[in-house]
Amino acid sequence: MSSNAPAAESAKKPAKSKKLIIIIAVVVLLLVVAGGAAAWFLSQRHSGDEEGEGGAPAKASAPAVAPTFLPIDTLVVNLADNGGERFAQIGITLELADTKTADQIKQHMPSIRNSIIMLASQRTSDELLSRDGKEKLAVDIHREVSRPLGFDVPAAKGRADAPKGDEGDEPPRSRKSAANPVLRVLFSGFIIQ
Repeated sequence: MSSNAPAAESAKKPAKSKKLIIIIAVVVLLLVVAGGAAAWFLSQRHSGDEEGEGGAPAKASAPAVAPTFLPIDTLVVNLADNGGERFAQIGITLELADTKTADQIKQHMPSIRNSIIMLASQRTSDELLSRDGKEKLAVDIHREVSRPLGFDVPAAKGRADAPKGDEGDEPPRSRKSAANPVLRVLFSGFIIQ
């Protein structure tokens, strides 16, 4: 009888170890699921915090249509510095409301490029090296790009040669009642030498 007892005892040990492995696997699986659920809950809570204090969903403020980006070939212009030895290499990308606007701008591209070159060549390197100077140039480029489409854009403040609206500092009114489809002027490159 003693020979059967060790055999039965050794058979119970593998069964106990298999049960222990299954229990450990279930516990680990539950921990992974709980961790995933906690991560999902926290990410949902975090995105809920970003919606704002008003509780309005962030999707409501997002545009219905993704903007269209239209790159303009890099422009190289001589600057208005004394001696005329400085030049700027400017990469511009336009952010537009839709592809229809991009097609319209492409039709006017030669005159738009000319206007941008004329604007940039009136600036000095000191003006364009500052952030304020770049922002004023972007506003002026925005105005020149919008003009062939029938829109007026307020001139950059601080430019003596910038046209003013009918009442001094008030910006000119848009000739069209709809919003300007030229959303922004973005610089993709800006080198001054």
